[in-house]
Amino acid sequence: QFEDQMEVLSKVLNNLHERDSRVYEIVFGTEPIDENIWKGGVGGHEKYSEITHYGESSEMIKTSKSKLDKLERQVVIHSNALEEIEHLAINREEMLSHIPSIKPIPRSNLKRDIELLSGFGMRIHPVHKVAKMHEGIDFTCRTGTPIQATGHGVVKRVERRRSGYGVSVLIDHGFGYESLYAHCSKTLVAVGDKVVKGQQIALVGNTGTSTAPHLHYEVRFKGKPINPIHYCMDGLSTEEYAELVDRASVSNQSFD
Repeated sequence: QFEDQMEVLSKVLNNLHERDSRVYEIVFGTEPIDENIWKGGVGGHEKYSEITHYGESSEMIKTSKSKLDKLERQVVIHSNALEEIEHLAINREEMLSHIPSIKPIPRSNLKRDIELLSGFGMRIHPVHKVAKMHEGIDFTCRTGTPIQATGHGVVKRVERRRSGYGVSVLIDHGFGYESLYAHCSKTLVAVGDKVVKGQQIALVGNTGTSTAPHLHYEVRFKGKPINPIHYCMDGLSTEEYAELVDRASVSNQSFD
């Protein structure tokens, strides 16, 4: 009965270990517990050489004690793994709150049917009339429309130029991500300010090299511009998001 109970416990622990491994791999994308560590023993029969005074039962007791010690060791390993998973979950939650994930223009101020939208890629420059890399998305809005931070972060730069991006705000979100909000009419934050996702940081304008009131929005990863359309997922159905992607991919003229 003692042997059977340990066998059941061993199967339960191995099942928990397999589930842990899937959490590590699927949810967090990290390496699971090393199988050699999990399956490792705790020493041979020599460790239990003092068990000799039980006669013919000594060998059975040594084997059982070895199995019991291994189970105890695996319980400790599993407990440590759970603590690590909890730590990874907290870090993942923090990362998800920082990575840009919403549109920079609040949903209430942005038409669902976006007729005028210039996306990421090669576009015709509105002033120079030549093909040029457009490193963000242009959202057409009225001057004064609120602009919101698309993730938690710290204001890294606030600039006011007569040309180029005009009045702009750059937010450092950590984890390698930054977001840029350009051609603003007014900024509502200063360098060093901590901002939260959805916080109003500026107002839409027509400053710098701009041909109409709009927001030029960029997302950068490790210093390189990436397509912001993949970070504008809030408040849209699958069909609406697909339409937004299609509109942003049309090779048209940018607004800056």
